[in-house]
Amino acid sequence: MKIWKRVRAAWPPGWSRRAADTETEPEAPMEGEAGARHLALARESLRELLDDPRVPETVRAGLAEDYERVRRLLDKLEEGTVHVAVFGRVSVGKSALLNALLGAERFAVSPLHGETRVSAHAQWDAFDAGGVYLIDTPGINEVDGEERARLAHDVAAESDVVLFVVDGDLTEVEFEALKQVAGEHAAVLLVLNKVDRYTADERERLSEVLARRVAGVLPEGRLVLASARPAERVRVRVDAEGRETESVERPPADITALEERLWAVLEVEGKTLAALNAGLFAGRLSERVTARVLEVKRELGERVIRMYSLAKGVAVGFNPLPGADLVAAVALDVSMVVHLGKVYGLPLSRAEAGRLVAVISGQLIALMGSAWAINLVASLLKLGSGGLSTLATGTAQGAVAWYATYVVGRAAERYLAAGKSWGEGGPKRRVREILDSLDRDSLLREAREELLARLRRAPAQE
Repeated sequence: MKIWKRVRAAWPPGWSRRAADTETEPEAPMEGEAGARHLALARESLRELLDDPRVPETVRAGLAEDYERVRRLLDKLEEGTVHVAVFGRVSVGKSALLNALLGAERFAVSPLHGETRVSAHAQWDAFDAGGVYLIDTPGINEVDGEERARLAHDVAAESDVVLFVVDGDLTEVEFEALKQVAGEHAAVLLVLNKVDRYTADERERLSEVLARRVAGVLPEGRLVLASARPAERVRVRVDAEGRETESVERPPADITALEERLWAVLEVEGKTLAALNAGLFAGRLSERVTARVLEVKRELGERVIRMYSLAKGVAVGFNPLPGADLVAAVALDVSMVVHLGKVYGLPLSRAEAGRLVAVISGQLIALMGSAWAINLVASLLKLGSGGLSTLATGTAQGAVAWYATYVVGRAAERYLAAGKSWGEGGPKRRVREILDSLDRDSLLREAREELLARLRRAPAQE
């Protein structure tokens, strides 16, 4: 699955996956022909991911939520819309900020913590004839709000621009969340809301502190000050006769800087953000699908390896004909490798499998001389006693053969999982790594128990 590479290759020069990778904004608009190419590529990548026939149904079921998100992203690209989400902790004024942008009370605003319990959205007609949607999310630090925080992250992961809203210096929770969001999105604006609570000097000092804290996380120029819902003030009026009257008024919202900065981001990057964000998500899902498919293959490969290990242990340990066990051993190892090739979608001929078994066995002989010596001595005992010593030595010999085939299978599996490659260090290094990772005594004990159980069942079956 090469979706990630294709999406990355299509990025405009100077544009990076993380906003923090560049200190300046893109110099030229990415819309027009370039934007159309990005949209087409993203749609193609999402459709390819959804329709890939190589993905087993068990994998699709395990990643059902991710696949559903891909479908939503594809629908969004087909509609040509851009999503702008607010993100931040409880009571920093996220809903109020969206209402100010809309010029209407569309999102619930309450002094109570956690008023926004589910994500909500509204169309923003102020830009691109309504092709932009504003999305509200629950707070990330609500008490007992783990589910709401997860929802907020999910919504942000599907958005193209994120307004990370704070009302003061960053807390540790906010800073960690900001790093996470910035690592997933190209466009993140840090919005310092409720600035009407601070004096001019305090705003300046706070802006400097925030700029230092986010250096390396966000590029310069991504901090914006706003006052979405200024605090109410008491106004005193004096009439012509000197009589005073008081009234409580709320000053108008001050979001001009935010609107201008958001418009600039949307105008320069616009729907290309939607395409690239969708492509990035598709790439990450493709990696998860690949890992899950490989995990499924390994589970199936483990069953195949154990099946052939037992068959070889029986063939080698309890074959009454001297020397015939060695022929059976090689044949079973070759058959196992052919079977594993089919599991990993890399078919091998018997000749290819035989050469692979020879390479792995050669490394085993070099690294496990004593174990192979046990196998050889047991075979010689069978030869010298006309087969009478089979019951005395067969279990030990069969257990060694079981273990050896298990190692051969694991090594062949490693080779196939890497696309028929041994990688750096060659087969010797891979076989050594496998031997070091296995508990030989436990596996030999397990092999002996399986073989004895098989031996006990044999007379009863007769």
